[in-house]
Amino acid sequence: MKCPPALPGDSERVKALSDYGLSEDRPLPSLDPLVQLAARSLGMPMAAVNMIGSDQVFFAASVGIESGGEGVDMRRDVSFCAHAIAQHGVMVVPDAALDERFHDNPLVAGPAGFRFYAGVPLLSPQGQPLGALCVLDQRPRHDFSDADRQCLRELAKIASDRLELRRIELSASAMRPFDTFARNSPTAVAWFDEIGSIVAWNASAAALFGYPQADGVGRGIETLLAPRDRAEVAALIARAAQAGSVDGLSMPERIRGLRRDGSEFRLGIALFCWNENGRLMFNVHLHDRTARQLKQEELHRLASTDMLTGLPNRASLHRRMAAALLESGELAVLMLDLDGFKDVNDTLGHGAGDGLLCEVARRLQGCVGEHGLVARMGGDEFAILLASGADRRRAVALAQRCVDAVAEPLLLDGSEVRVAASCGIAIAGEHGLDALELVGDADLALYKAKKDGRGQVCVFVPALREQANTRRLLGTELHRAVSEGEFVLFYQPQIRLNDGALVGAEALIRWLHPSQGLLSPAAFLPALESGPLAPAVGAWVLDEACAQAAYWRAHGAPELRIGVNLFAAQLRAGDLVGDVMAALQRHGLPASALELEVTENIVLDDDAQVLETLAGLRAIGVGIAFDDFGTGYASLSLLKKYPLTRLKIDRSFVKHVHDSDRDASVIRAIVDMTHSFGLEIIAEGIENDRQCDRLYRMGCQEGQGYLFSQPLPALVFGDMFGIGGGALAMRA
Repeated sequence: MKCPPALPGDSERVKALSDYGLSEDRPLPSLDPLVQLAARSLGMPMAAVNMIGSDQVFFAASVGIESGGEGVDMRRDVSFCAHAIAQHGVMVVPDAALDERFHDNPLVAGPAGFRFYAGVPLLSPQGQPLGALCVLDQRPRHDFSDADRQCLRELAKIASDRLELRRIELSASAMRPFDTFARNSPTAVAWFDEIGSIVAWNASAAALFGYPQADGVGRGIETLLAPRDRAEVAALIARAAQAGSVDGLSMPERIRGLRRDGSEFRLGIALFCWNENGRLMFNVHLHDRTARQLKQEELHRLASTDMLTGLPNRASLHRRMAAALLESGELAVLMLDLDGFKDVNDTLGHGAGDGLLCEVARRLQGCVGEHGLVARMGGDEFAILLASGADRRRAVALAQRCVDAVAEPLLLDGSEVRVAASCGIAIAGEHGLDALELVGDADLALYKAKKDGRGQVCVFVPALREQANTRRLLGTELHRAVSEGEFVLFYQPQIRLNDGALVGAEALIRWLHPSQGLLSPAAFLPALESGPLAPAVGAWVLDEACAQAAYWRAHGAPELRIGVNLFAAQLRAGDLVGDVMAALQRHGLPASALELEVTENIVLDDDAQVLETLAGLRAIGVGIAFDDFGTGYASLSLLKKYPLTRLKIDRSFVKHVHDSDRDASVIRAIVDMTHSFGLEIIAEGIENDRQCDRLYRMGCQEGQGYLFSQPLPALVFGDMFGIGGGALAMRA
């Protein structure tokens, strides 16, 4: 038999081991589950945490083997673990009878009959080996795998952590006096002895139980407990006193505290103990679990509730949807968005807007009743969850009731206010299978409902997702188009009708797509003008058109006017007046050479910022044209209010001007009105001589359309009208 090797600094190691307060008659109960897990996980009949002293070893915990039992020699020079702590990693002995170190070992050759051993050192935080976690068998084992070694290593780390907790607990004997440790602590702390008499407590502990602080010393700790819990807690304290440790003890969560006034509350207890001059002392940290629970419930409520309306919020809706899908799979979700809410905020203020949202919440709850859940998703968007019995017919009927209820007028600060709601619907199974997918589908249906007009209801269909994917892809491609310079300008001539002279050109954007070729505005303009790129693209169009106009004016068309369409975003973001002035100056153009075109949908919003910007542009001499006039809801008041210089008659009236008295009457009224306001006029979409003659005789001054030319690239336009022999691009 070979004796285990001596370890350098063994005296320091043994001294460190003493800090853990372990001995054969004082094991560590918290290690019992660990050795049981080791034996069960690795399929071994025996496992132990073996602590290595100077000449003896002892078990801090064991299963299947008992320290001092028959045939178990606890001398250090016999111990397998004394060899294991001298190694790094796991020491495995597949068959001790064949190992020269152990074949004649009393633990192998004697009654114990150990044949297999695997052990890994347990280290202190300073790296000193204290003992080993080991598993044993009385038969050889040649199948101990790398995975088994890793399992043993991980369990050893847990054992080392529990040993360290034991050391920290014992070190409390060197703690500072109570006054300096706990007097001003916000945590309720009390010290008591092994018979349960309080030695000291702090102000927080006294306040928790409603006593003056002076009433603490000498009071029995049991007086702070509800009578029905006293015996159980006393038994736990007695067990700790007998073991000299609270290791392995846990206080029941149902314990209730007793205040001075007789009221009870759920009491949280954290118990520690240590030896102080041969006397066992306890340190208990106390807290009001009832108050903590109420606080947690309040935090949960705040996290799940919309603070303005009191409705469940988005997170709460998703949780309820997930639960409903698991429970029955029957579910419909309705997404509602208010039309006109911004106007209420802007005109009556945010207080009125908040009142409107609360009233809408009340109306929706009235429509839904007990058969569903109403939630506020944020802003002016609401959701309704229908769980049991949800189907398309029922969901659509409820959506229509909600839309009708929202449309009813209401009084806010003495003013009658009307808003509308659009609604999108998605149904579980028929559409999505999880909460997020269903909400997304309902959002897509809501998007379609809002496009169809105010107060509409739309049920999701798969085509809506395809359209959304197309929009997303288009948005990605538009970013590339901007960065790669794929946009180009075409120009359509504007002609004076009395003599056919070229007076202007309208700049029209086209997209030279790398794979699809030349795309007309209908393919991308709606996505572009409603997206974040509109201001940047609008600025590029303005600069490019001004540069081209300056070139043509310098090469044969000195009076040419260039028309540029504005995006709504350009009027509401940045300094458009400054941008226009800079472009004119950069290209040497007079302001009268530029005419900016706006559509009815821009001016109908009656936005003060838009009006101010257009007035600033007109003040520097830039023309303002009203495009597609007559197709929308523009009123005479707008013609008086906005600083317009020209109206553009829409092609839909021009198409039948020569054979429709109704269209002719509309155009005649527009022309008369335009002249009375001192504005100029131009007709779009002129395709033949009959239309041109009729418009001229009705007083229309200018026209554009396929009769004169379709939109052309700058090079072709220049050649056609003999101005400079080409385009700006030729000036390299």
